[in-house]
Order: sequence, then structure tokens, then C-alpha cells
Amino acid sequence: MKLKLSYNYENSGKPIISEIILKMKTPINILEAKLNQDSGEMIVDIPASDRQLASIIDLFGEAGVTVKELTQFIEIDRTSCTSCGACVSSCPVQAINQMPDWEVEYDDKKCIRCRICITACPFAAIDLT
Repeated sequence: MKLKLSYNYENSGKPIISEIILKMKTPINILEAKLNQDSGEMIVDIPASDRQLASIIDLFGEAGVTVKELTQFIEIDRTSCTSCGACVSSCPVQAINQMPDWEVEYDDKKCIRCRICITACPFAAIDLT
């Protein structure tokens, strides 16, 4: 499950992720991080069962971290998309594919939020959610 973690001033300097990894014995993959001494946001991927994930989310909450589940990273505007394939060829993890009918399909489980597809799209049809 991919989560967005939001830190505030009080918890931005604490080793919260390390403590949760050690306590739950579950890896947490940091996909994106923007942190400073005042606040921060991270996008993480946690390969855990539903029960374990619920416990991890609770631990983040107890530590003062706001957690939002991410079900989709990008959004393709179907009215602007021409299925040209520029995003398909630029995606380093093959999260965007062109189907036999030339329609562009997005797999949110593979996406790492690198934003390369957004830059590659000549029609500005892709945006972060």
C-alpha cells in the first residue's frame, strides 16, 4: 500500500519511520521525500498485510504523523490524451502501457511518482493526484 505521510514541526526531526520498521519488522520503501526542520511529506510503499498495515498506520498516527492512503498517483485526462505513446516509452517502470486498441492504460501498483510521464506528454494530459 502506498501512503502519503505528512510531518509537522514537532515530529519532523524524530526517527519515526526507523522506530516503526524495527517495531513491526516490516520494510518501508520511501518513494519520495520532501523534508526540512519545520515539516515534510513522504510517499512510502509498505508491503504488508491489511492487519499489519492498519497497525503501522495507527503507529504513525500515535507519533503525530498524518497518513493518507494513495490509490492513484497520476491522472490521465482522457479528453486531452491522444494515445500518442510518449508517456509509455518514457516510463522507467512500465506503469503506463499501450493496449492493442492503442488506448493508454495506467497501473498504479507499478508507479513510483517519478513524473517523467508528465514531462513527456506533449498534450499536458497527465497530472499528479
